[in-house]
Amino acid sequence: MPYRLGAILAVAFGVGLSVIDSAIANVALPTIGRELGISSSDSIWIVNAYQIAIMVSLLSFSALGELAGYRKVYIGGLMLFTVASVGCALSGSLQTLVLSRVMQGFGAAAVTSVNTTLIRIIYPRAQLGRGLGINATVVAVSSVAGPTLAAGILSVADWPWLFAVNIPVGFVALVLSRRFLPANPVRVRGHRFDWRDAVMNALTFGLLMASVEGFSHGLDPQLLCAGIALLLIVGFLFIRRQLHEDYPILPLDLLRIPIFSVSVLTSICSFVGQMLAMVALPFYLQQTCGYDEVQTGLLLTAWPAVIMVVAPVAGVLVGRVHAGWLGGGGLTLMSVGLFLLAALPAEPSAANIVWRLVLCGAGFGLFQSPNNSILIASAPAERSGSASGMLATARLVGQTTGAGLMALLFELVPGNSTHAALLLSACFALLGAVISLSRVRLPLPEGLR
Repeated sequence: MPYRLGAILAVAFGVGLSVIDSAIANVALPTIGRELGISSSDSIWIVNAYQIAIMVSLLSFSALGELAGYRKVYIGGLMLFTVASVGCALSGSLQTLVLSRVMQGFGAAAVTSVNTTLIRIIYPRAQLGRGLGINATVVAVSSVAGPTLAAGILSVADWPWLFAVNIPVGFVALVLSRRFLPANPVRVRGHRFDWRDAVMNALTFGLLMASVEGFSHGLDPQLLCAGIALLLIVGFLFIRRQLHEDYPILPLDLLRIPIFSVSVLTSICSFVGQMLAMVALPFYLQQTCGYDEVQTGLLLTAWPAVIMVVAPVAGVLVGRVHAGWLGGGGLTLMSVGLFLLAALPAEPSAANIVWRLVLCGAGFGLFQSPNNSILIASAPAERSGSASGMLATARLVGQTTGAGLMALLFELVPGNSTHAALLLSACFALLGAVISLSRVRLPLPEGLR
């Protein structure tokens, strides 16, 4: 247990840093833009560079973990993330800051690509759900802590300290990782990492993200069509090549496992719904309900705060209740909360809003741990890295799609966009619930029966 506790802390610190840094810079964008002398539109690259770097490299790092060892990839990612944080803190121009953020993103991708695989190694098979529940709690706490931590730092220090605080935490995570993370045997031997596949993977997901963003922001149709055409060509060649690989970067072999593919689809639906709601709610609460920024931030804390409580409980229940029922019930509860948020009166009280947000958070927390458990446990042990990468990729695809749909709704229904977004979010959660419940008919992977 002492070694397991050290390993859990090592994973928690690394995952927490990667999640926090996806949002910690958002609050400071106006300040950074003013001090670096750049426009507001250019400052968005400080955020986008990090997200794009994660998206284009995540599956490649998960495949590398199967060849070189998950522990090595995780520690290497932590080292890169920490060094890149030094570069971010010392940056004096947009170019150096964006480059450092890209390096940070690659480090975060290495960490998140194998973190759930490490949990599978750290915990006994019978306690996998509990471990993934703790991991879901860390992600939930980190996601809500980003803006709050940024506000606290900016109240006493300049913006470079947003990145400088990563350095001591990253150092502690590195010490814990080297001391306590278990060395996993490399089961895939005689196979070399294919850099051509990694480049094609990056182009495919990069063009996918660019197409979604371009469509949602009204990019010139000719440029958008050219981008989509290039995406189809590169994507087709990439997938055709992956179908003939024994250990593909894009794990199409795992998608042939029915319960695995259904769990990936469920995860995408849930994160589309969550991101739609999380982007729409601040506008809805401020513009429609009349709350200010501080009140809105405090109210929205109810969603992730409940996940902190429910996700570990759901992880414990995985061994007792079929994960398909837990996931389906959780997403149904989340959809009910979202429909009720869309039906709020014109001037709702804080209590009226909070209990609806609690329903959403409880539902998502009840879904996340069981779904992650099925997804990881249904993959063969030697393909755990690819399963972990697909878990993180499903989250990123869902979040990117949700944000793109919200931007599109701003264009299509400007007078009623947030209300429409909440209804659409509820529909995605309900669709995820239906897909999740379909897993009840499928055999559970060994260890969850």
